[in-house]
Amino acid sequence: MKRIYHLSTCDTCRKILSQINTEGVELINLRERNISKEDLDLMKKSTKSYEALFNKRAQKLKEMPDDKKPVKEADFKKLILKEYTFLKRPAAIIDGEIIVGNDKIAVAALIKALPK
Repeated sequence: MKRIYHLSTCDTCRKILSQINTEGVELINLRERNISKEDLDLMKKSTKSYEALFNKRAQKLKEMPDDKKPVKEADFKKLILKEYTFLKRPAAIIDGEIIVGNDKIAVAALIKALPK
């Protein structure tokens, strides 16, 4: 399975996607379809936590009162499944390999997994 969750309006996601071969990859725009529980659980097995998949820079998180912010794994999972903005992007499942985020290591891994 080759699947990448991204935002089509995100300049960073578009830049990363332009550097890889997306042929045969299911590109899922998170605004149109949020991540499935099954894919989120699969990613969690690899990253060992839902917190690692959580976008801590999300504007909605900054607007949230402190007492409503996630602290437990169940909180992170619930928010990611409820609102697409809380999933760190891009988030890829490439033949069982999980690559999440836009830091240099994640981008390099994605380029290596899907070379042009």
